[in-house]
Amino acid sequence: MPLLDSVPIAALPLERFEPVIGGGAFHRLLERFARARDLLGGHAMWHVNSTSRGGGVAEMLVSLLAYGRGAGIDERWEVIEGNEAFFSVTKRIHNNLHGAAGDGLPLDDEAREVYESVTLAAGEELAERIVPGDIVLLHDPQTVGMIPVLKRLGVPVVWRCHVGIDAPSSHTRAAWAFLRGYVRQADAYIFSRRQYVWEDLDPDRTVLIAPAIDIFSPKNQVLSDGQVDGILSAAGLQEGSRTFAVEPSFLRMDTSPGRVERRAEADERRRLRPDDVVVLQISRWDRLKDPIGVIDGFVRHILPRSEAHLLYAGPSVDAISDDPEGKEVLEEARGRFAAFPGEVQERLHLVTLPMVDVEENAAIVNALQRRAQVVVQKSIAEGFGLTVAEAMWKERPVVASRIGGIQDQIEDGRSGKLVGAQDLAAYGRAVVDLLTEPALAAQMGARARFRVRDAFLGTRSLLQYIALFERLVLGQGHPAEVSVPSGYV
Repeated sequence: MPLLDSVPIAALPLERFEPVIGGGAFHRLLERFARARDLLGGHAMWHVNSTSRGGGVAEMLVSLLAYGRGAGIDERWEVIEGNEAFFSVTKRIHNNLHGAAGDGLPLDDEAREVYESVTLAAGEELAERIVPGDIVLLHDPQTVGMIPVLKRLGVPVVWRCHVGIDAPSSHTRAAWAFLRGYVRQADAYIFSRRQYVWEDLDPDRTVLIAPAIDIFSPKNQVLSDGQVDGILSAAGLQEGSRTFAVEPSFLRMDTSPGRVERRAEADERRRLRPDDVVVLQISRWDRLKDPIGVIDGFVRHILPRSEAHLLYAGPSVDAISDDPEGKEVLEEARGRFAAFPGEVQERLHLVTLPMVDVEENAAIVNALQRRAQVVVQKSIAEGFGLTVAEAMWKERPVVASRIGGIQDQIEDGRSGKLVGAQDLAAYGRAVVDLLTEPALAAQMGARARFRVRDAFLGTRSLLQYIALFERLVLGQGHPAEVSVPSGYV
């Protein structure tokens, strides 16, 4: 049975970025892509991760690879298809990297046997398709074990770690010890923040590239108020409209028209109404996203001081193959909802979004973020938190935990508000302040959009990746030199 599944990649034009980043930066981007095409000479750039849908890594790959292909690069995308035992081990690694115990089991010889039974075989499978001159970029812990096999081919192999923690715990170091032998064999390793870099890795091969969003994707493209209401109505999340009825339409990645047709599932006493004030968190059903804390903090500290409704939305758990804990976490949140009296349930909405069509899902998320008065991201641990940048681009005021890459995105008190990850009272105060001071909320939202434009667009990531691969192919300079992009901002 094949362990790798090929994901189709669209081709998107870089030209759409010119009015956003300016003519000078845009032409430098085109020049760098021209050099990259010449350097690769028609060879492929392979990417491997663990899922094509759900989560920030898959979303970034959809866009970044499409822009690369649109610029003439032969981008390839493979997804590793493990069994339940494999994904239980990799979820344990994921939790450990975030400093959490996860399922509490050790990363021992038995775990390594399960892990390598998939990763080494997947590496051999990919090796049959790689030719000299290709480049491989592996993403996150699920793929690290492929490195030893691929390095035997003599092609550049890079590992990208999208998760991390500011202060490593004993669990974190256990995960590092489990993976370090594989990672050290890579030609370069990419982290999102300096604080996430593991101990005892070669600094010359260590690269810092922050994640980024695609502002033209279905999740971030401009939607009118009518489109927002139409999409939420079609998804069964809102009754009525603030405007004249509009089709629940959006533009797909290839710019063809799309329409929301599938309905979300919701635990709620009633649907949202057009005049409801909405506080929103959108996350996977993951304990590290703290859905219980989001709910409890709202009920204790926001509900008594406002008329707001909390909508917590996550993906359909049946669609996320690499997260075996999702169903458990969703049931915990549903149990918490069911325990509240009716007058509290009236203001709570637990939503699972359809994932059959990932672009339809993205359009629903877009509409929810634009509908919200305040967006929150009260995670306990967070590698970067793309939903923060997405909401900031839409000029939403954001209240988020002072952890991980969220701190790099939000300038506290200027482009959003940061609170302690476990401080429910501070979370409540920050949300209520924004709800009761709309002028302050609007100012923060406007500054947030500029912050994303200046630091977290996909064009910045593309420049850094190109510079990295130039160094690896030509053997000139160190990978670490591309940590600060040159000539972009």
